[in-house]
Amino acid sequence: MIRNVQHSLASLLGEAYIDAVCRARAALTGRSYEELSALAHEPVDFYPEAFAARQEELMALVGTQVTPAFPDELDGAPTGSYRAAQHSAAAPLGGLGAFRVGEDGKVYFAGKSEHYHIPLGHDFPGYGLIERAKALGIPNATHNNTRGYITRLLERRLIAAANGLDPDDPAVDQVLAAREPGVLSCVINLETGSLAVEAALKMMLSRFYEIDGKAVPYAGRIPVFLVIADNAGGLTGNYHGTTVVAQTLRGLWPDFTEKAEGAGLYKVVSVPINDEAAFREAIRTWNQAPYKTAGFCHEIILMNYGGIRLTPEYLRAAYQACRDSDTPVLCDEIQSCAWYDGLFLFRKYGLTPDFVSAGKGFGGGCYPASRILASGAFDSLTQFGALVTNGQEELASLAYLITMAFIQANGEHIEAVGRTFHQGAAELTARHPAVCAGVEGDAHMTALRFLSVEDAAAFCAAMNRRCVDISAQTYKPNCPPVALTKLPLIATETMVGRLLALFDEELTALEGAKEAKV
Repeated sequence: MIRNVQHSLASLLGEAYIDAVCRARAALTGRSYEELSALAHEPVDFYPEAFAARQEELMALVGTQVTPAFPDELDGAPTGSYRAAQHSAAAPLGGLGAFRVGEDGKVYFAGKSEHYHIPLGHDFPGYGLIERAKALGIPNATHNNTRGYITRLLERRLIAAANGLDPDDPAVDQVLAAREPGVLSCVINLETGSLAVEAALKMMLSRFYEIDGKAVPYAGRIPVFLVIADNAGGLTGNYHGTTVVAQTLRGLWPDFTEKAEGAGLYKVVSVPINDEAAFREAIRTWNQAPYKTAGFCHEIILMNYGGIRLTPEYLRAAYQACRDSDTPVLCDEIQSCAWYDGLFLFRKYGLTPDFVSAGKGFGGGCYPASRILASGAFDSLTQFGALVTNGQEELASLAYLITMAFIQANGEHIEAVGRTFHQGAAELTARHPAVCAGVEGDAHMTALRFLSVEDAAAFCAAMNRRCVDISAQTYKPNCPPVALTKLPLIATETMVGRLLALFDEELTALEGAKEAKV
């Protein structure tokens, strides 16, 4: 059962800060301090009963037309690839929780949480605190050397959560002062996941190339990035963003990558999925002169490659090999952060990464806001080394804190529903062996695996026609054909049951269609 959380700005951010904010606003506007203070202390229900009840009601309306279609045919000015991918009928006219009304007037279930960035759904009531903050005049815009109190508070709470500590635990101060590998102790605030990952890649490369006149430990060696391979041994199994270097890690820009490797700038090497012996061999091979492993970059669930899950045993062995060879590890949690009790999936695996990218879900769809959490041992960039003008936005940091407060209060619900969905999906696919091969992923990030690309595509097309937003992953070679889901955390077991029933109907129809062709 989802617990309602109730917070005021004062309870979430602290009395001393709110007092200072109210006095500043009073001085700027001439409004009374007492009026502003009352607003700051007025609590907001994060998940009121009426909102919860409406979620259950809307689940029964998925696929039905509840308002006239919006007839406009405005095309915009997209590039060719965006134009080809556009589905305006499903574009939102409005949203509430796990649902939106598309331009066709129908109710859609956000089965992928609008591509992974609204874990708490649309128009989550808790984000009403952001409007309160605006009313108190708390500015959103700031800069690297004027990081506001909310952003500084968030940094501390992220580090506490990443180290499994309560933010008020005195041990947090010890962590913040730590400078050894495997202890996350500092944060760089950025806007997108791509830039967060790039900051980690820069810190890895700074051990090979001089950036500010300081000596580098591996000058003259060729840096080698280890990434997760696809099933053919290629580079398409990983995904770490859209900057050029990050794209070369997944096999894009092959001519550029070949020239970079030929010039001895860097090399990208793929390591097989869940193969401990092969990983140790890669570490042995690429730590011989003139090479040196620059870093191991991985997701835990490969949501851009069949939803395959890396096992805890594999990752622990890989981390140990990396630690023994002075190879920093980036755990890319852009897609999995904020989707688990405890906020980070790496915590459940017992891992000690040197870098963790976080974003998408934490901002709740309110603001683009990603971060790179880093070990102080690799704190090598100048302030301008990973600079984003808008990265320190105060209201974006407030959105993080709201999201974190709700998730931390609802861990039991999140675990239970995630388990119910994954187990239910596994049982469902077992009942349809003519088209299904099982499940991948984990919890809310569950992928239904199909026997063929055609079946996966047909299933997703059928669910999309029923206004359930899921997608088939069919664009990568050697990728297991799957239907990807990422349910909002506010989904209930009742809603999951209804969703699985819809899946069952379409899988039954798909099997029937295949039998009719035989």
